[in-house]
Amino acid sequence: MAGLEFSRRTALVGSAALVMLSAGVSAVCAESITDRVLKEGKITIGIHNRSPWGFRAGDGSATGFHPDMVKAVLGPLGVKEVDFVITDFSALIPALMSKRIDAIASGMGITRVRCDQVIFTNPDIVIKLTLAVLPGNPLNIHSLADVANSTAIRIGVIRGATDADIAAKAGVPKDRMLLLPDYSSLVSALLSDRINGILLPTASVAELLKDPELKGKLERASPFVGLVENGQEVAGGYPAIVFRQEDSRLRDIYDESLAKRKAEGTLRKIAAEYGFTDADTNPDGLTAKQLCPDNYR
Repeated sequence: MAGLEFSRRTALVGSAALVMLSAGVSAVCAESITDRVLKEGKITIGIHNRSPWGFRAGDGSATGFHPDMVKAVLGPLGVKEVDFVITDFSALIPALMSKRIDAIASGMGITRVRCDQVIFTNPDIVIKLTLAVLPGNPLNIHSLADVANSTAIRIGVIRGATDADIAAKAGVPKDRMLLLPDYSSLVSALLSDRINGILLPTASVAELLKDPELKGKLERASPFVGLVENGQEVAGGYPAIVFRQEDSRLRDIYDESLAKRKAEGTLRKIAAEYGFTDADTNPDGLTAKQLCPDNYR
């Protein structure tokens, strides 16, 4: 009987320990990214290594409009350690969903399709599109309408970017759009006459033209008009920081700090460093909720 009683006590103690262990494991698993980021003061951010959005500088450090913006917004919240991970633009959302990174800060625009998968902070920049062409603009391309109306014109766009959707809305057939993974492949396609222009945000084209190796080989199509709807040119997109759907609390905290950085002029200062003007810094005051009206979380 004594042995039986001992066994019962042992079983009870073991069960209690198992419950406590299970509770501990559950607590660890239940810790949100918000709690972890704010407690540890560090976060992992995905970028696609392209100026002006997010890229590695000569000294190996990560810089660019969005990396600088993220550090300025999260710094006052105690997040001082930001680890930037470089991947292809089209692989950024898969990397986020598989939790290899905590957020994306690389010029990704808010779209309704993307809002089905991820959540966005409020936008910090409004994007206008332009075309990089060969010197002298041989085919005299000055609008997306020109591209749509001429079967002789083919353009290149970054795979996974919203630029292709905008061109399609302007009437450019998909078979006259070449989707490529990065800027170097787009430039190569233009210089080899596989395409007649590269459709990119104005700031990105400005960065391309700064490359000393491309001096005299490219120019910006000027003037250039993008998608026109109801008599007005439509913005090329509204980039923002991207989080997983379950991390809405961190997104909300980020937005609160972003609003303060806008009010104090930090956003304007950082934007100017990367070629953006005051007119580019979200002049319409649009929010992510307005841009994702059907599936904002």
